[in-house]
Formats: sequence, C-alpha cells, structure tokens
Amino acid sequence: MATTSWKLGQRHWMTDWETNNKLLMDIAEHQRRHQSQQTRQEGRALRHQTACKTRWDESDSRDRMGDRINEVTEQKDILQFCIQAMEIEIEALTQEEAERALADTANPLEVVVECLTQREGRRGSELVSDPLQGQLKREAQMIDTTQQDLFHFILSCLKEAHQQLTFDLTNKSEALDVDQSCLSLTDRSPDISFKPDPTHVPTSASTHQESVQFTHYNVTQAEEEMQASLQLRETMTSTRIQVSQNDLEGQRITTGFNLRKWAHQLQQACSQLHWQHTTREEITELLRDIHRLEQELLATERPLKLVHTRLENRNSRPRVDLCRDQCNLHIRLLHLRDRLRPAPRTVDEIEEYSCLCFCGEKLILIG
Repeated sequence: MATTSWKLGQRHWMTDWETNNKLLMDIAEHQRRHQSQQTRQEGRALRHQTACKTRWDESDSRDRMGDRINEVTEQKDILQFCIQAMEIEIEALTQEEAERALADTANPLEVVVECLTQREGRRGSELVSDPLQGQLKREAQMIDTTQQDLFHFILSCLKEAHQQLTFDLTNKSEALDVDQSCLSLTDRSPDISFKPDPTHVPTSASTHQESVQFTHYNVTQAEEEMQASLQLRETMTSTRIQVSQNDLEGQRITTGFNLRKWAHQLQQACSQLHWQHTTREEITELLRDIHRLEQELLATERPLKLVHTRLENRNSRPRVDLCRDQCNLHIRLLHLRDRLRPAPRTVDEIEEYSCLCFCGEKLILIG
C-alpha cells in the first residue's frame, strides 16, 4: 500500500511567495529599464561621436587633400615657369651664340677646302699624298669636330635639365588630376565602393619629404644650368671659343709650316732640276771632248804606223850599213808613245765621270 512522504524543512506561505516574486520582477524591471536606457544613451552618444568624427575626418582629409593640391599646383607652376625659361634659354643659345660660333669657324673651313681643291689640280708625278695633304685634311676635320662640339656642348646640359623638368611636370599633372578626382568624390558618389586592402602602400611609394626634395632638386638644377648657360653665353667668346680658336690657330700654324716646307722642297727640286740641266750640258761638252780625243788618237795612228814601217824597213839594211845613225826614229817613237799613253786614260776618266753624272741625274729624278 502506497504511503505519502513529506520533505522536512521550513515552508513559506503563499503571500511570501507572491511578495518574493513581485520583488524579483521589480528588480528585473528596474535593471532592464536602467540598462536599456544606458545602452540607448551610449549608442546615441557613440553614433553622434562616430558621425562627428567621420565628418571631422572627412573634412580634415578634404582640407589636407586641398592643401596637397595647392602644393602640387604651386610646384607645377614653378616647373612650368622653369621650363618656359629654359626653352627661351635653349632658343637663345641655338639661334644666337651657336650660329655665331659656327660662323666663326666657317671661314677657316672654306680656306682649307679651297686649299684641298687647288691641290687636287696637280698633274702627273706632282699629284702625291704628302704630309701637307694630311695636315690640311686634319685641319678640316678639326674644324668640323669643333663645330659639332660647340653645338652639342651648348645644348646638352640644358636639354637634360629640360627633360627632367618635363618628366617631373608630367608626373605632377597626373598626380594633380588624381587628387582633384578624389577631392570631388562624396559619400553619395555612384562610383565609390569597398576595396580589399585600402590601407596598403605600394613599395615604390616615396615620402612627402622625398617628393618635395625631388622637385626642389630639379628646379635648383634647372636654375643652375640656366645660370651657367647665361654665363656661358656671356663668356663664350673669351673661353670655349677662344680655346677652339687656339686649337685651330695651332693647326693653322702647323699646316702653314708644312706648306712652307713643301714649297721649299719644291724650290729645291727646281734648283736641282736646273743643276741637272747644267750637268747635262757639261756631259754633252765632255762627250764632245771624248770625240775630239778619239779623233786625235785616230790622227796619231798614221804617224805611228809610218815610224813603225820605217824602223822595220831600216832593219833590212845589209851588213855595216845596219847601224845606229842620226835618224832618231827610236826617239820619235818613244815621244809618240809618251804622247799616246795618257790619252786612253784621259778618255776613260772622262767616260767614267760622264757615267757618274748621268747616273746621279737619274737617281735625282727618281727621288
């Protein structure tokens, strides 16, 4: 048979239970209302704070971007001014100083070309490639090289600086377009969106200080180049042109020396030819002397034959009549021999001297 069990302990009345429940409900309601109000107030405060901070950040960002645009615009104006000034300087150099410098070397070049043209008119064996020809060509090449050096030296530095300024100006224009486009955006613009990593910075990005220093360096370099160019234009006649003229003057002196040397050699050759002409006349006279000596030798042969014949015939006398009488045929024979003995030697000496003169003339003509 089942039995009822009772839990031991104090038991509360129904009124206590209701009172306790009402107290808990009042506490919960109070806490709910208080915390809810506090949460709502904190949410409103956070919302207002966030809105204010957002508006402030956006305003500060716009102000900073506007300042940057003004800074880039100012740098762009400076670059444009420098580029215009540099273009004016380049034009001045190109049209004034370079043309005058080239004109200063035009006359020497015409003189050298005329000398080369005149020397090409030589004929026969006189058309030789002598050292003077090389000196004239070297002078013409030096003048042409001087002209090119002058032109390139004047424009190279300015063009390089102008190129740097143009490159920087192009970058500034592109950056200004980007910043102005960003400044024109609002929170209601249709082309705004979330980006995957908006705070990343490219590795090739430079600092603001580096950007300002780069532009300042380009402008400073351009101003220095323009100042140097202005000084160059003012002192070109007394400096670089003078150096070029000194080089040309030195080459002109060298060419003139070689020209005088060649003229002296030609004068010596003419004198030598005149001497050769005189030597040829002497050779002709020697040949005549040889011919006369040969004629004299031929003329002395018959008296010698006569003496030989008489002596031979007188040896046929008989006995005592074959004596040494006073006819003096032997003495006459010896006298004739003494006269004839140096004649061949004289003829040989004259012929040898004639051969030497003729060979010397040929060697001079060949040389």
